[in-house]
Amino acid sequence: MTSTPRVQVGSGPETIRVIKAALVNGLLPDTYVSGGALVHMETISGSQASPATDEDSPLPVTASSITPATLAGLLAEHAYVYRMRSRKDSTGGTELVEEEVTPPREILSSVLAGKTWPHLAPLRGVIGAPVLRRDGTLLQRPGYDPATGLYLASKVALPPVPDRPTTEQVRAARDFLLNRFLRDFPWASPADKANYLALLATPILRHFTRSLTPFALIDATMPASGKSILTGGPGMLYGQRIMPWAYTEEELRKSITAVLAEQVGVVVWDNLAEGTVIDSATLALLVTAGVWSDRQLGASRNIATVNDRLWMATGNNLQVGGDMASRTVRVHLDPNMPRPEQRDQSRFGIPHLDQWITVPANQLTVLWHLLILVLDWTGQGAPRASGLAMRQFTPWAQALGGFLAHHNISGFLANAADVHAIDEDESRWRAFLSCWHGLHGDQPMTAADLRRSGEPERIGFEENDRWDGQFITTATGRAPNALALGRLLTGQIGRWRGNYVIRSAKNDRGDRNVFWVEHHT
Repeated sequence: MTSTPRVQVGSGPETIRVIKAALVNGLLPDTYVSGGALVHMETISGSQASPATDEDSPLPVTASSITPATLAGLLAEHAYVYRMRSRKDSTGGTELVEEEVTPPREILSSVLAGKTWPHLAPLRGVIGAPVLRRDGTLLQRPGYDPATGLYLASKVALPPVPDRPTTEQVRAARDFLLNRFLRDFPWASPADKANYLALLATPILRHFTRSLTPFALIDATMPASGKSILTGGPGMLYGQRIMPWAYTEEELRKSITAVLAEQVGVVVWDNLAEGTVIDSATLALLVTAGVWSDRQLGASRNIATVNDRLWMATGNNLQVGGDMASRTVRVHLDPNMPRPEQRDQSRFGIPHLDQWITVPANQLTVLWHLLILVLDWTGQGAPRASGLAMRQFTPWAQALGGFLAHHNISGFLANAADVHAIDEDESRWRAFLSCWHGLHGDQPMTAADLRRSGEPERIGFEENDRWDGQFITTATGRAPNALALGRLLTGQIGRWRGNYVIRSAKNDRGDRNVFWVEHHT
C-alpha cells in the first residue's frame, strides 16, 4: 500500500512553485494535458445504464478540465498538503507543527494559468471502443494509450481480440453480422446494407485510415422502418449524443461547437421533419474539416477541436442540397408496406432488436464480431479498393471499400447516383435551366431581361406561367429581383446541372453581363 504523497507549502510564491512542480511530476493520477490545460479523467455517476437507441448514450468516463475548485478537491483526495506553523508548547516555549491546508483559490488559479506542462502525457481524445492505431495494431486495453494519446473508456468489457483471427472466427463473425444482426432491415438495395456496415466500422478505422469521414444520412420511406436502431448501433458502441435538427445556420454552428466538447463518438440529428432538405454551408464545412474552430460558448476566445466524430441524421424521405450531395453517404430503408411496425418479430434473426442492442452483453457481441472482421482485413495487409473516389473522402472510401471487398460484401457506394437524385438543389437548378433553354434557347439575356421573362402573362382574367413554376427562387421561396438573380447566376457559371450549363459574357456595350444556357446531349 502506497502512502499519501506529502506536499509542504509556504508563502504564496513558494506554494505556486511547489504545487506546479508536484503536478508536473505526476502528483495526481489520471491527469493529462489537453490543449495546454490540465484535465482529469473521472467516472460519471448516475448515468443511465441502458438507454434506448434514440437516447443519449454517454461514455462512462469524462475528461474534466481542472479548475481551482477541482484542483483543491483533487489535492485533498490524493495528497497531504501542509505547512509548518509555530505554536506554544506545554513549557511556554514554541514548537513547529504540521497543519493540513487548502491553498487559496488565487494560488490555485496561478498554478493552472500556465500552458506548459512538461512530462505530463497529452490527451488527444476519449474513445468508447477499441480502435486501430496507425501501425495497424489494435488499441484494446482500457485506460490511457501512450502510443496514440487516446483514452479508452470502454462501454462494454471486451475480452482480448486476437491479432490473427482464425478462419472459423471470421466465418462466424460474418455470419452473425450479415445474417442475424443486419438481416431483417428493409434495405432498399445491397448498397444501403454495405454502406451501413462501412459506417459501423468507421470509428474503429478512423485513426488508421487518417481520413475525413462523410456525413451519414439514414432515411426511410415510412416511420418504424428501423432508422433509430441503425444509428443506435454505432451509438451504443462508441457513445452517442442525440440532438434536434437546427433549422438556422447559427443554431447549427452553436450545437456543433457544444457537442464537440463532449466525449461521444457519434452525433445524431434524429427524426428530422419529413422531406427536410439538408443544405447547410456549416455542415458542409464540418465534414470536410479535420479541426473545427469556433468561438467558445459564453466566452470571447476561439477554440479549435479535432473533428473525430461520426455525424448522422435520420428522417423520412430526406433530401440533400448544395455541396452536401457529394459529402453524404446514404442508407435508405424501404419496407414497402403500410405498417412496418406490424412485421412478425418472431421470424427475425434477432427479435426486438431495438431492445436487444441496449443490453451491454449484446453490444459486446456486435463489437467483437466487427473487430474480428477488421483484424482479419488488416492481417491480410488491409487491401484498398483503388478504383473508388469520393472527393475529400477518397482515403475513407478506398479503405472501407477494401475492407468490404475483402469480406465479399458488394454494393458499397453503388447508390451514389441516388444521393444526387435526392439533391434538391441539383434538381431545382436542372429544372430551371431546362425550362430556360426551352423558352429562350441559347439567346444571351441580362438578369433583368430574364427576370421579366419570369413574370406570368395575363390572358384575359387568367395568368399563364410559361415557366410552369420552375423559375429559380431564393431560400425563402420568393423569386429574386434582377440584382439578386444576377448574383445567383454568376455563382452558377460553368457548373453543370445534368446536360445544362450557364455561360456568361459582356453585352455589346461592355457594361452589363449577359447569360445563356448551353445544352449538350
